[in-house]
Amino acid sequence: MSILVNNITKLYDKQKALDNVSFEVNTGEIVGFLGPNGAGKSTMMKILTCFIPQTSGSASVCGYDIAEESLEVRKNVGYLPEHNPLYTEMYIKEYLEFIAGLHKLKNVKQRIAEMIEMTGLQVEQKKKIGALSKGYRQRVGLAQALIHDPKVLILDEPTTGLDPNQLAEIRNLIKEIGKQKTVMLSTHIMQEVEAICNRVIIVNNGQIVANDTTSVLQNSQAQSKHFITVEFDKQTSAAALKTIAGVVDAKNIKESIWQIEAQTDKDIRPDVFQFAVKNGLAVLTLHKEEQKLEDVFKELTK
Repeated sequence: MSILVNNITKLYDKQKALDNVSFEVNTGEIVGFLGPNGAGKSTMMKILTCFIPQTSGSASVCGYDIAEESLEVRKNVGYLPEHNPLYTEMYIKEYLEFIAGLHKLKNVKQRIAEMIEMTGLQVEQKKKIGALSKGYRQRVGLAQALIHDPKVLILDEPTTGLDPNQLAEIRNLIKEIGKQKTVMLSTHIMQEVEAICNRVIIVNNGQIVANDTTSVLQNSQAQSKHFITVEFDKQTSAAALKTIAGVVDAKNIKESIWQIEAQTDKDIRPDVFQFAVKNGLAVLTLHKEEQKLEDVFKELTK
């Protein structure tokens, strides 16, 4: 077990940021830690990385208690905070050498070279951090989080400020890291979670409202209706489509494209084909719209 959280509560004066939160993260998992702004995500990550203490409850990382053995926890954790604080007057290699010194690493030059290559900093490696774009600063933050080869990686909004190409590269990097390490990350990009996470933990108002795989969450939160989009070669009417058994509603999206709302206990696609044949229509496209993680997130945190 890489991360074990038992009944963690965190109070800021009278405000309860975390309310009796418990969860586990197994070795080798990539877990998305999701929630709206102010839900308690960053607070939990700061507690697990020993930056702030919990008010009550307990937690351990790699078997080390965060309160009693915080130095051992820090040795085993790589952390990229949300706002990625960096020494902007330092050169990239100078900064990574400084971080390597804090961790008392051997073969420092070799390890720095590995981190620069791994995080795609080769082109910018001779620059000062202050001269880098936001995306490249994120890469420097990832490099410092990884340089001591931690067993657990905790990333708070790791892809903030990255362009689509950089996002794809960092996403692939996190997936590769996840093959050997435990990764816990927060993000507001649902596609990112669906692409790289094994499991999702959703928090709202300081409490866990969901903890499962993305597929299970999408199925368990499915509504009592589902939607089918169909395009015919000719126009028809909503009244005609409503004659199909199981159809609740039909909306004309554009020209001969229709969104059909149907009951979940019946797959109406064969009936739509039969309707088309009966009415002299050809079906050009037909697909069932799956519920997205974003829809589940909105439903659980509204």
